[in-house]
Amino acid sequence: MHIADGVLTWQVLGAGTAVGAAGVTLGLRVLRDKDIPEAGLLGAAFFVASLIHVPIGGTSVHLVLTGLMGMILGWTVFPVLLIALLLQSVLLGHGGVTVLGVNAAVLGIPAVICYHAFGLRRVGTGRRGVMLRGFTAGTLAVILASLLTGGALLASGGEFSPIFKGLVVLHLPVAAAEGIITAGAAGFLWKVRPEILT
Repeated sequence: MHIADGVLTWQVLGAGTAVGAAGVTLGLRVLRDKDIPEAGLLGAAFFVASLIHVPIGGTSVHLVLTGLMGMILGWTVFPVLLIALLLQSVLLGHGGVTVLGVNAAVLGIPAVICYHAFGLRRVGTGRRGVMLRGFTAGTLAVILASLLTGGALLASGGEFSPIFKGLVVLHLPVAAAEGIITAGAAGFLWKVRPEILT
């Protein structure tokens, strides 16, 4: 779900950069020292998961783990995504530098929505409830990110209309896989590291 340089209009780039910058600013404000190891670990997981491309038709898809990241990090997900996306762009040529704000926004907004709706720090549910929230967050984060990515492309020109439809359809299997992975990870964390819930 990386948008490359030179694809979006300057208006979309400007709007995405503004949203991304606002998210990063808020994320840095709420970042606590005790959250830094988790942020680094989840950023590394995002970086590695994004490298594993699964070919589908004439393109490929990959995991992003933003549902899990959002459930744990909340607004801190924005600076974590920005750093990981920058490293992917500079080191591997994935995405681009001018679209960092847009890419951070299309991945960060669903993650923050998942934090507020399904976050691990919400109390009052057992392991099964945490896993159900994890599945829903993992699935929803991918679907929302594909919709936002497609929306950014559509806003840059009507010729991207077929891509918009394809993005959502191609990412449905990824959404299901992310839901299963996030459910398993959330249940595991609930069992072995309950302190992450506070």
